[in-house]
Amino acid sequence: MNLNIEGKVAVITGGDSGLGLATAKLLAAEGAHIVLSDVDGDSLEEAAQKVRDAYPNVKVVAVTANIDQNDSVLQLASKVESEFGTVNILINCAGARGAAGDFLTLTDEDWQNTINTDLMGAVRVCRAFIPHLQKSGWGRIVLIASENAYQPYEEESPYNACKAGVINLSKCLSRAYSNANLLINCVSPAYIETPMTDAMMEDLAKERGTDKEEAIQFFLKNDRPHLAVGRRGKPEEVAAVIAFLVSEQASYVNGSNYRVDGGAVESAF
Repeated sequence: MNLNIEGKVAVITGGDSGLGLATAKLLAAEGAHIVLSDVDGDSLEEAAQKVRDAYPNVKVVAVTANIDQNDSVLQLASKVESEFGTVNILINCAGARGAAGDFLTLTDEDWQNTINTDLMGAVRVCRAFIPHLQKSGWGRIVLIASENAYQPYEEESPYNACKAGVINLSKCLSRAYSNANLLINCVSPAYIETPMTDAMMEDLAKERGTDKEEAIQFFLKNDRPHLAVGRRGKPEEVAAVIAFLVSEQASYVNGSNYRVDGGAVESAF
C-alpha cells in the first residue's frame, strides 16, 4: 500500500528503540523525513544512523529532548521548525512504566512522577507541535496508550490511569483540531518486545531465580492469560498500525483508539 507520505516530516519521541525506532524505519521506507527524539543522545544518534543507512534518500535528524520538561519540548519544536520549516506527523512513543506496587504503598511523588511522563509528556508534545501542524495544512498525530487503559493491572495503578487519560486526550484533541485537517488517534499496544518490557522480565527473572525466557513464559501464563496469540508482540507489528494512521489512507479515521494487543484485553469493548 502506498501511504502517500513521501516528503512529509515526521517527529517521533521515544525514538531511540522499540516502537519509535520501528515506526521511524517504516515511515522512512515510505519516503518521509524523520526527526527522532529521546533523552539519551548516544543511543539516539545510533538509532538515527540505522535509519539513515537503511534509507539514504530521506533526511533523518536526531534531537535530544526530555518530554518531562516543557522547555525541552519547546526547544525540540523550535529545532524541528528551523531544520525543516514544517511538521506534518507527530508520534509520541516516549513513556515509562513508572511507579508500581501495592496501591497503598505508592506515594504522591510516585504518582506525580508517572503522570509527569506518561500523561503530561503527551500533553506537552501536542501543545508544542499542534501549532506547527496547523500551519502545514495537513497533519497526523498518534499517541501511544496501552492495554492497561482498558484492562488495568492492580500493581500499575498510576500507569493505568495515565494511559486512560492519553486516550481521552486524543479524543478531545481530535474534536478540537479536525477543522485544520489535523487527525488525531491513539494506539494501545500490549506486551511488546521493548526495553520497558525487557526490564520488567529481567526483574521478574531475578525475583524467580531463573532466566529471562522462563520469566516471559511465566508472565504470559500467569499475568496475561487472555493474550490469545500467546507471545510478546513485535515493535514492527505496532508500527504498521501507526503508519496506517499517519497516512493519507486513514483520511476518515479521527479520534479512534486501535488496540494492538494480541487479544490480551478480555473485553470486546
